[in-house]
Amino acid sequence: MARVVLGVAGGIAAYKACSLLRLLTENGHDVTVVPTAAALRFVGAPTWEALSGHPVSTQVWDDVAEVPHVRLGQAADLVVVAPATADLLARAAAGLADDLLSSTLLTARCPVVMAPAMHTEMWGHAATRANVATLAARGVTIVPPASGRLTGADSGPGRLPEPEDLYAVCERLLAGDRREAEDRREAGPLAGRSVVVTAGGTREPLDPVRFLGNRSSGKQGFALAAVAAARGADVLLISANTSLPAPPGVTVVPGDTALEMRDGVLSAGKAADVVVMAAAVADFRPREYATEKIKKTYGDGADGGRGAEAAPTIELVRNPDILAELVAARGDDASPVVVGFAAETGDAHGTVLEHGRAKLERKGCDLLVVNEVGAGKAFGQDTNTVTILRQGSSHTVEAGPASKEAIAAAVWDAVQDIL
Repeated sequence: MARVVLGVAGGIAAYKACSLLRLLTENGHDVTVVPTAAALRFVGAPTWEALSGHPVSTQVWDDVAEVPHVRLGQAADLVVVAPATADLLARAAAGLADDLLSSTLLTARCPVVMAPAMHTEMWGHAATRANVATLAARGVTIVPPASGRLTGADSGPGRLPEPEDLYAVCERLLAGDRREAEDRREAGPLAGRSVVVTAGGTREPLDPVRFLGNRSSGKQGFALAAVAAARGADVLLISANTSLPAPPGVTVVPGDTALEMRDGVLSAGKAADVVVMAAAVADFRPREYATEKIKKTYGDGADGGRGAEAAPTIELVRNPDILAELVAARGDDASPVVVGFAAETGDAHGTVLEHGRAKLERKGCDLLVVNEVGAGKAFGQDTNTVTILRQGSSHTVEAGPASKEAIAAAVWDAVQDIL
């Protein structure tokens, strides 16, 4: 059974989407219908809900606790939009996210099918053709409209293809996606390997509204997970405070504080072949958590004046060293392979690379990925530059400046050398 999102835009052909929905559900697929507000003027929400068995919404403001504008796209195996009007094509091509359907299209990392339907003049307009070309270049499957009777007496190209034809396209894409995933798992260089990756930056709560944290976006960790999955690995991604969509084929679980991440890593690492600690884990946390917000007026005197003790003193305690614990817990077979990350700045005591080499020896991990951080470097960026150090070897691998996906590929190449 596949999880399908059926998007319906506001055109008269919306009634045909009911038949497409029926074909999908009767063949065992779990379908969530996401209409636009205009689509509901052609076919009402009760019809979609009765046929799909799921509630219907058009806005991101409904059921906010479930974060539907992100969750629907992340969880889908296929998104199909039928009909896709000229307006929706334009919004999708521009990357707008002004309703639930357009937001879902932005978060989807599965195959996307769009079936345009509109009057002939609109279909032939240069703007529509440019939008279709843009979407196709991004990997969207465009099912061209059929030619035939439109609304009123008009006839010509612009008619929505028959539901049976659209269903056949959906089944081919679903089958192809399954075969591709199976082939990748069986033939990739990491096929049969179990991998744990950490990503993001932990946050250590101070009071209900404040925390100690860092600027890590999680992009490098997510890229490492995505590349490992593409190479056939079974990947568990422990993510700390990120808003990134789950990479295809990757299981994502939260580990928002250092202690939560420690529990997840040590538990999952026991059965893993490789653990990559790409998350920026806080070194310290507040000793005491204030159950109520610490007010700005803290320490004010009875007369309204402020004294030397007006600001609270926050006592910190050291967080556990997850990387060192992971290495210490290994058996005689030195499994799993452990990869650490070192976000460093040079100082009076040494360069970035010197600090990295010292950390490699101190931690005992197999590989250490060292990168310099600072304003406009590493954190939050789409590119990175790293040096990969290997335990017991003076040889280094320089990677970047390059995309974080390319950096991830270089890291996994080094891991595969050890495996």
